[in-house]
Amino acid sequence: MYIAEVAKGAKMKRNRVIFTGDAMIIPRRLLRVTVLSISAALLALPALAQTPGLAMLDTLELGQWQLIDRDNVFPTRSICLSNGRQLIQLRHDGAQCSQFVVADEARSVTVNYDCGRVGHGHTIIRHETNRLVQIETQGIVRGAPFSIAFEGRRVGSCN
Repeated sequence: MYIAEVAKGAKMKRNRVIFTGDAMIIPRRLLRVTVLSISAALLALPALAQTPGLAMLDTLELGQWQLIDRDNVFPTRSICLSNGRQLIQLRHDGAQCSQFVVADEARSVTVNYDCGRVGHGHTIIRHETNRLVQIETQGIVRGAPFSIAFEGRRVGSCN
């Protein structure tokens, strides 16, 4: 459908729409490019929303951390934290997983991740100090469900 068919009082002339009311001339090519540009920008917005920086995890002090199960089901675990993002996949550490950031706030992050056949998980990390975090993680690992609440505490330098 041509724009001229929609606009009342307009007629087509050599790839241009001429509006007789105010003598407004809009090249069709310019209109098409503008519509495509706006559409592309709107399509890019969800992708930008899905890749927040998880800046809170970058504020954590690196070094040796102890992860204590708050329900005392799992033994205390010690890890050398070289990047705060290591705390996201505690039950799938080392697995290649895709991550989707649900929330990225100043004091907490929430991430869903999918590791294919290995399983998937949902992790919430709450920042108390740069040396103390609360971690709640749940999901499926190798066909079995898990739900664990850890307190993570920096205890020193890595050995």
